[in-house]
Amino acid sequence: MLAAMSASPLPSRSPDDACARSSGDACPGALRLHRADDGALARIRIPGGVLTPRQADALGRAAERFGDGELHLTSRGNVQLRGLGPDCGAELAGLLDAAGLLPSPRHERVRNVVATPLSGLDALGAADVRPWLTGLDRLLCGSNRATALSGRFLFALDDGRGDVDALGADLTLLGDGDGSALLRIGDDDAVLRVPSPDGPLAALTAAEAFLDSAGDTGAWRVKDLPDAKAAALPREVVRRLRQADIAVAPDRRPRPVEARPPAPGTVPGSHHGTTLSVGAPLGRLDPAQWRLLSSAGELRLTPWRGVVVTGIGSDRADSLLSDLSGAGLITGPGSPWAGVGACIGRPGCAKSLADVRAEAGAAVGPSGRLPVYWSGCERRCGHPHGEWIDVVATPGGHRISHVRGDLAGAVATVQDDPVVLAAAVAAARGSASRTD
Repeated sequence: MLAAMSASPLPSRSPDDACARSSGDACPGALRLHRADDGALARIRIPGGVLTPRQADALGRAAERFGDGELHLTSRGNVQLRGLGPDCGAELAGLLDAAGLLPSPRHERVRNVVATPLSGLDALGAADVRPWLTGLDRLLCGSNRATALSGRFLFALDDGRGDVDALGADLTLLGDGDGSALLRIGDDDAVLRVPSPDGPLAALTAAEAFLDSAGDTGAWRVKDLPDAKAAALPREVVRRLRQADIAVAPDRRPRPVEARPPAPGTVPGSHHGTTLSVGAPLGRLDPAQWRLLSSAGELRLTPWRGVVVTGIGSDRADSLLSDLSGAGLITGPGSPWAGVGACIGRPGCAKSLADVRAEAGAAVGPSGRLPVYWSGCERRCGHPHGEWIDVVATPGGHRISHVRGDLAGAVATVQDDPVVLAAAVAAARGSASRTD
């Protein structure tokens, strides 16, 4: 049972929540590799998670040729290659560039764009965000000023259903039923209404205004701005939009609390052939799984470490879904891996206090009411948003908390006994009730 106690602020924040540039932006990229305990790491930005079969094949070949063979999906719909050799940088960059994955080397770390994975594929959204996606990426790569953005700064393109709007992006474009776009700056419920075709330019204008506002404050993200500058930023964005002859009007749209991923399985009402949504246990895809996915059609990697496969012939969909399930992917809500996530943990991360991926695997059982995320240290890299069961390795055992937004209600601290730990996590996931 969950302990009955008052909620308190989360005990720590992840590196993505760092609020001051105490040193240079060390966020890894495809050209700036990061040295980890399991070798070098490359993070390839994939705006909107969209990959053509050719690009997906190139990533798979890169993972097998230079790294540990696996594709590691991130909470921003990007791909990490791990276990890279120290001298592979030039060859890796050449392979990625040939596949169209490095349109601008100067901008490769700032192309952080998440998008509604099912936009344009079903009937639920108010807008198809793909034109925004291509437009924003083109504008980003053409802006000299945008190169100053942190590798942590995040854009979100939401078709109106509220899925990626809940992810806490710095700038969010939302589709609206009247055909316009709503621009959200940070977490504010206040939004700016602009014509839909001007949405990408409005987002870039806001990003450049943020950079000028941040100045020497050390702010990497909108939420890091001092209060006075944060309050002034929307007014400055309005001024710049009007100066650019973009019609703009204030409006309000509360930000959703919970980000809900596409349900695994066949996507109801999908257009342009059958669409499948699958999850990758702990965000890892081995070479066989990746080849099966990349040969099926265009891919959309999701911010929930899953994959949407589009354009599948109806005569092939059932057999492909069966093959994906047989390969160990999450293809339905009954999978024991549904809702289970973890950071890289030991041995890949020197800061981790435990092999949390192995622990998560040992604790897998019937799916619970809430997701669970395992972290090897207090940084809690890649943790989800909304409501979940938070398991953090500490020097004294594993702390289990029930997180809602920025607040955590403590459940228990469990010693490092695998059986006891698994039982405590299962109880926390099963007893907790989702908030509406």
